[in-house]
Amino acid sequence: FTLYKLRTMADNAERESGPVWAAEGDPRRTPVGSFLRRHNLDELPQLWNVLKGDMSLVGPRPERPHFVEQFKETIGRYMSRHLFKPGLTGWAQVNGLRGNTSIEARINYDLYYLENWSLALDFKILLKTLSAKENAY
Repeated sequence: FTLYKLRTMADNAERESGPVWAAEGDPRRTPVGSFLRRHNLDELPQLWNVLKGDMSLVGPRPERPHFVEQFKETIGRYMSRHLFKPGLTGWAQVNGLRGNTSIEARINYDLYYLENWSLALDFKILLKTLSAKENAY
């Protein structure tokens, strides 16, 4: 599916490097992009993905196709996270694993979410999302 997001990087930001994750102080970001990312406003268009049924409010965060291909070959049980719809927020994210953090740790949190899913857990994640600010770049 097409993941909607506001542009925060300069045009052709990955022309020389290829696909890479954003990092704190990333020089590819525009000034407006830095503001949008700092306040998570670049994610707002994904509400359209939720309304269309492509995404859920809570679930493992979607990954770019380039990284899916890479991780499914190198990280055990990586594809298990695709059993649920991707979410605007997830268990890994509210526990500080966002952006350029350990993919293995994120997968472990995603798998915990999948194995322990409940409406109560979704509600807890939504509440924690309102106060989570770590690694928001």
